[in-house]
Amino acid sequence: MQQGYAAVLCVLAVLGLEAAAPGECELTRLLQDKLQYEMRLQYMKHYFPIDYTVQVQYEEVLRPSNITRLRNGTVSEAALRYLWFHVSSQAVLRIREVLPEKHPSWKYTQELCQLFDALGEEYGKYRQTDVETVVADLVKLIYSAGAESRSKAVRPKALLDNCLKVMRMLFGGPCRWEST
Repeated sequence: MQQGYAAVLCVLAVLGLEAAAPGECELTRLLQDKLQYEMRLQYMKHYFPIDYTVQVQYEEVLRPSNITRLRNGTVSEAALRYLWFHVSSQAVLRIREVLPEKHPSWKYTQELCQLFDALGEEYGKYRQTDVETVVADLVKLIYSAGAESRSKAVRPKALLDNCLKVMRMLFGGPCRWEST
């Protein structure tokens, strides 16, 4: 089985395609299950006050159009998945920061954080030295302390909606997900 997988990776490398690691596929499949519409609606809209927003940095909003623009700028799929991970995990943390422990959405966001932590461990297994400069700069901006001046108000559900849409764009094909 390992030899077959290695052969597929070699063929993909020769063709210039970038496959997602099996661990990435399984963890993002679990995330997709957690991010079902009904759950996002209940935990990120119904349990929050009407028109409630969270302050996030401009770079912490990653939409499908951003991915398309970066793809057209010849950013690799691996770098795009790396960017998605950092943006999405930070967005979940931003939502979690505003919740008291007794809030009905606390456990849900905690479960999302655990899945992102596991995905972070998966990314830690291999080096991201080939990440394009534009992606590396965006990731640095996400974690920079003084970037609050470039903040915007976003609804919690919208952050998770974008997370799911971009995840499906980046992992749906390489992980051979069924259309849902």
